[in-house]
Amino acid sequence: MSWFRWEGSLLFLQLHIQPGAKQNLIVGLHGDRLKVKIHAPPVDGKANAELINYLAQSFATSKSAVSVSQGALGRDKTLCIATVKQLPPVLVALGLTKPV
Repeated sequence: MSWFRWEGSLLFLQLHIQPGAKQNLIVGLHGDRLKVKIHAPPVDGKANAELINYLAQSFATSKSAVSVSQGALGRDKTLCIATVKQLPPVLVALGLTKPV
């Protein structure tokens, strides 16, 4: 199982989130998931909102193009990005490619 998959133009990311970190940061692989540190605490949806904002900036897309498709209340999540305009270099280095 890979930490990412494409379904047409939709990118799905399997993530492991560490809320309450010092900064927002894509760390690398954590088992079969991508580990992302998020500054916001896991309270009242703040970490999910900051995660969506951070990934929208990282992929140069709008916040409305990023959604949590599974795991909204846990650390392990699946996110869907509908409009990928750029691939973050750190993820390209980990093997993320655009669909053929």
